[in-house]
Amino acid sequence: MKVVIAGGGVIGSAIAYYLTGAGAEVVIVERGELAGEASGAAAGLLIPPDRAAAPGPFRDICLASLAEYRSIIERVQRESGVDVQCLASGILVVAQSPDRVEMLQAHARRQTKNGVPTQWVGNEELRELEPALSPRVLGAVYSHGELNVDPGQVTRAFAHAAKAGGADLRTGTMLTGFLGRGPNIFGVSTNVGDITEVDCIVLAAGPWTQVLAQRLGANVPTPPRRGQMIAYRSMALKHAIWGEDGYLVPKVGGVLYAGATVEDVGFRKRTTPRALAALRQMAATLVPGLRKAEIASEWAGLRPGSPDDLPIMGRLPGRENVYVATGHFRNGILLAPITGKLMSQLICEGRTEMPLDPFSPARFN
Repeated sequence: MKVVIAGGGVIGSAIAYYLTGAGAEVVIVERGELAGEASGAAAGLLIPPDRAAAPGPFRDICLASLAEYRSIIERVQRESGVDVQCLASGILVVAQSPDRVEMLQAHARRQTKNGVPTQWVGNEELRELEPALSPRVLGAVYSHGELNVDPGQVTRAFAHAAKAGGADLRTGTMLTGFLGRGPNIFGVSTNVGDITEVDCIVLAAGPWTQVLAQRLGANVPTPPRRGQMIAYRSMALKHAIWGEDGYLVPKVGGVLYAGATVEDVGFRKRTTPRALAALRQMAATLVPGLRKAEIASEWAGLRPGSPDDLPIMGRLPGRENVYVATGHFRNGILLAPITGKLMSQLICEGRTEMPLDPFSPARFN
């Protein structure tokens, strides 16, 4: 089976990895470089978002993807030769107001009851864990086993592990059209030539997926959501910190990420003075010493959204051999393994071990 994947971000790369593992012949078509868009601009925190607290399909895939990470990460690094810089830094979800204290204490009790190893830590214990935190932080929910990774390295690891399994990685190659009429597409056109004798196509081009789907007569809304971030040169923290207005994530090499905005500004991928000032204020409120820390870099990325903020995964309506995997919003790095696994199962076996109906692109048509 020959599969063309449009998009060399973490989602397309993970799908390629699982497909090659299933014996498929895979071609990744990426207009720029691997991890050149949202996948390289993320924070790399492997934690389910607040929305995943409620039971349901979204929570299920978040937890399944976390479990998949833990089972495959060493293998992916070995097969690719890429270090994903995985840190078991843990996370402190902090309270900066009395109301937040009560809410987080209740959250810690619920998590403990559900078998998730979390605990409430008060002011004194918090200072022992993170002396650099502001004394105005009143306490935190502590989860010591949470992971964070370098998002660009994770993307490259999946892609190069897929390449080691036989995948053809074509960067600097833009998909410009589709070959064939009716329900089946037999190839694609690119800026450097056609790719033919294709059995399946996967559209995993982030917020640009919508335009590709429109060319095939389908509605797959993937509005871009800009996120701006800052990297400090600092070793002030050992744990990731999730505050009321943003987060701080320690990285390998003495770098600390501060993020992130969520902005509906179309495809304007640029930083703005106002947003960066707000991020600096957030960071200094949590860790006062960051006011004098050197800023290593500032950047913006465009995340693929969806109207209901849920991923979009499944067969493209009206087409027999075209599939979609996008709309992961702020959770692309987290959800990459389970997306790759389920999409590979759907394409190769026609069934999946977890239901994809809640995430089907058909819900928009």
